[in-house]
Amino acid sequence: MIGRRFSLAAAALSATLLSTSCSAFAPVHHHHRFVSSTLLRSTIEETSTTTETEASNKNVAQTQDTSRSKVMTFSYDMSLEPAYEKPTYPGTGNGLSGEAGEYDIIVIGSGMGGLSCAALSAKYGSRVICLESHIKVGGSAHTFSRMHDGGKYSFEVGPSIFEGLDRPSLNPLRMIFDILEETMPVKTYKGLGYWTPTGYWRFPIGSREGFRNLLMEQCGEDGPKAIAEWDALRERLRTLGGSTTAVALLNLRQDAGFLATTAGSLPFVLTHPDVFGDLPLTFDDLSKTVDQFVTVPFLRNFIDTMCIFCGFPAKGAMTAHLLYILERFFEESAAFSVPIGGTCELGNTLQRGLEKHGGKLQLNSHVEEILIENGRAVGVRLKNGNIVKARKAVVSNATPFDTVKLMPATEGEPKGLTKWRNEMGKLPRHGAISHLFLAIDATGLDLSHIDDPAHLVVQDWDRSLQDSQNLCSFFIPSILDKTLCPPGKHVIHVYSSGGEPYEPWEKLTPGSEEYEAYKKERVEVLFRAVERCIPDVRDRLEFSIIGSPLAHEAFLRRDRGTYGMAWAAGSSAPQSGLLGSVLPFPFPNLKTPVDALLRCGDSCFPGIGTPSAAASGAIAANTMTNVDNHLKLLSEASKKDPMYKFLDAGIMGQVYKPLVQGFTPSPELRVDQYVSGAGVAPVDYTATDPNVSDRIDL
Repeated sequence: MIGRRFSLAAAALSATLLSTSCSAFAPVHHHHRFVSSTLLRSTIEETSTTTETEASNKNVAQTQDTSRSKVMTFSYDMSLEPAYEKPTYPGTGNGLSGEAGEYDIIVIGSGMGGLSCAALSAKYGSRVICLESHIKVGGSAHTFSRMHDGGKYSFEVGPSIFEGLDRPSLNPLRMIFDILEETMPVKTYKGLGYWTPTGYWRFPIGSREGFRNLLMEQCGEDGPKAIAEWDALRERLRTLGGSTTAVALLNLRQDAGFLATTAGSLPFVLTHPDVFGDLPLTFDDLSKTVDQFVTVPFLRNFIDTMCIFCGFPAKGAMTAHLLYILERFFEESAAFSVPIGGTCELGNTLQRGLEKHGGKLQLNSHVEEILIENGRAVGVRLKNGNIVKARKAVVSNATPFDTVKLMPATEGEPKGLTKWRNEMGKLPRHGAISHLFLAIDATGLDLSHIDDPAHLVVQDWDRSLQDSQNLCSFFIPSILDKTLCPPGKHVIHVYSSGGEPYEPWEKLTPGSEEYEAYKKERVEVLFRAVERCIPDVRDRLEFSIIGSPLAHEAFLRRDRGTYGMAWAAGSSAPQSGLLGSVLPFPFPNLKTPVDALLRCGDSCFPGIGTPSAAASGAIAANTMTNVDNHLKLLSEASKKDPMYKFLDAGIMGQVYKPLVQGFTPSPELRVDQYVSGAGVAPVDYTATDPNVSDRIDL
């Protein structure tokens, strides 16, 4: 039973999807052209204000050698007082809104994880409030606009590459939309452009033959060898890849009930017993497997770029990050999507689902503290002093670094809480991100040489793809979404990889000459990246906006502007739960040492990326309800489209249900203790019960 239990978790994790990039923005500069006032410095140099202490800081020091073999992570001790005052930016809100009240569940943060948790919890029947510090919903997936010469220009600030949102798919975010019966219009495209030292090429999604042709074109006489190596890699991971349709992340929950909700995967497990042996591989370093099969440089480079969306190249990335790509990206129906109206529509869609089921969202409502009484989270105190009480649970969608700040140390607190706070506050993370937002005149602009709005730019294959001065992306959503800017114009978002060191930025004052000069210097590489595609882009500028890591931190609520947590594959992260004691499980648990306090988002299982963050919110919502309700939801979802048939736990789920339903939710999430042990019929706590919010969930 233990082995099967873990195999199901592995199968679910293998549905982890292509992750997406985070980004942010900063004050506007209206001009038609700017040239950096200083020559571009390499990442081994510091600004003139860098102190000797900062120069010796290991976060900065590691950027002095950004060779391909290096894996970069950044660490900060959150128990220390910050050395510099955090800047504030207009347009982020003052956090002083929010009314007092009492709810079943409080969710802190309206990112994809928080909104998914809140919306599904409301559908399960709980009375839910989602509290967002910002004045915009969506976390990293929001949009901002600027008026210029009477025209409105809208920019996405975070995720830009989405697969599987145009139709029912294995993408957990799309599954949640369909469960909530909410729609989000999109336009699709079928490739990803690459600008590399050897020139431009395109990865054709949804075409096995197209990818084989690409390998033949780019690998020369090694083309047949590259195809053979790719096929060998796919064959080695075939069983794990197939598990993506055996059980979904939405089947998971963090208690004994998962034995029932994942029971539908039993036929797959029985017919693929080798999944047991491959289980550790799912969580292990992908490069170990790639090194066994792949030698052709072009193919190794391609795999690294596919993995970098999770923050690491193949070295450091979990094998699970490639499984979905191997299985899904080469299906004929696969396509990338541009949400019409901007990425803010992701959050808007989830918000509609939340409110349709009676949930509530409050913006500009900053949570100052999580209230703990007798070892249990009982509510939150807002920045304006109001108290919001939680009858059942509090869920934090904030980063672990921000969550620990919400629970200041108290005398005599449980040792487990102290240990958890210390470990979570020191977890390694990826670096910060810099951004460039461009509004350009497209008069006479010929873009017939590209087929897609999304592009990756690599300066040097011998340098780390985590180097913010080496790898970047640019996205031109207005190619497909004409609502984002006036006719005859384009909007472009350019962003660096998440390896920008924060220390050189934190001592600078926004608006100062020094700060503005350093911003221009660091984004020069982003300008040059777009010039690979649009050589005269600077002459076409309507205006530009530079987003520094300081702005990223403020607008996206990401401590020190981080891309996300960076626990490399191959070893277990602290607070990773039971799985971490037997497997190299690289993500912290959703649960905490505080009763009735859960976490969700990209800083915990199943990891970085919009789909994964949404899945973590779903898992948190599942964990807070009785397994009977979870099974009903899965059965309902399985009937919405043939693609979702595998969600239903079927007969085996009903077989396991009597054995586990008395233990769900787990004791630390119950308002009262057990009624009389295992097998007790659950209280009817579903959205069909009009009195659900007045009842106790056992």
